[in-house]
Amino acid sequence: MTNPLNRRDFLAATSAAAALTLAAPATSTFAAINKPADEPPFKISLAQWSLNRELRGGKMDNLEFAKTAKDLGINAIEYVNQFFKDKAEDTAYLDQMIKRCDDNGVKSLLIMVDGEGQLGNPDDAARKKAVENHYKWVTAAKHMGCHSIRVNAASGGTYQEQAERAADGLRSLSEFAAQHDINVIVENHGGLSSNGQWLAQVIRKVDLDNCGTLPDFGNFWIEWPRNGKKGNYYDRYIGMAALMPFAKAVSAKAYKFDAEGNEVDIDFRKIMQIVYDAGYRGYVGIEFEGQGEAKEGITKTRQLLEKCRDELAG
Repeated sequence: MTNPLNRRDFLAATSAAAALTLAAPATSTFAAINKPADEPPFKISLAQWSLNRELRGGKMDNLEFAKTAKDLGINAIEYVNQFFKDKAEDTAYLDQMIKRCDDNGVKSLLIMVDGEGQLGNPDDAARKKAVENHYKWVTAAKHMGCHSIRVNAASGGTYQEQAERAADGLRSLSEFAAQHDINVIVENHGGLSSNGQWLAQVIRKVDLDNCGTLPDFGNFWIEWPRNGKKGNYYDRYIGMAALMPFAKAVSAKAYKFDAEGNEVDIDFRKIMQIVYDAGYRGYVGIEFEGQGEAKEGITKTRQLLEKCRDELAG
């Protein structure tokens, strides 16, 4: 794993992913795959961002998240740091969050961390500061019994310069996190991080067991369309195939559903086949970002994932 993804490796990976894309139309069902009878294909969790409008609008408090998830039939959750931004080092508050989980039989999985600086900042001092800014979330995650923090790999410079800088920051943070038995996982989250080839290369460069990815079904816009420009979109199925070998969590992004309960623009069955074929058996986190009532969207996403799980298990 010490060598970055070369052109031959990339072509092989993208060819395989392209084959999956072409072979599995939106109406496809899963291929039968042998697996241990007692091992589910995957488990379902809830990302706090699904409720961001309620939380930001004051209709829900962060401490209510665990019970809300339980009420929606979900017993594992993924936090977003901005909803308790000033509490990372407040152990009394973190203990309240733990108690709410314990009271509801809900497991804490990870903390999604934003707003702490660019881990691939071109300036060495700023990059070091960004790494150190994340330390408190590592210790918070450890205190709360999480397995990971989710971070971003934002940088600046050329394609290769950004890969080197992001890998440097991630390696430094991962070395610190390893002392606390915490993983550092990177989401495809805009810029070059939404390029599956680039992010896979970065993780290979870091080359640490506790540094991996959190592939998100929807975040493959390298550049959003703006001011009449078309934008730059990375094929989501090729991207998922490139990132799954490093995945320690998965994010099931959903926006809109048809009358049969399928996501309108994202082929969940095709993606979950990619996830399963990669050997992943962990949690898949619901992240509903559509219009309308959040709890309804979360429920529809859960139901679609359950259908996928049943088909994989069949």
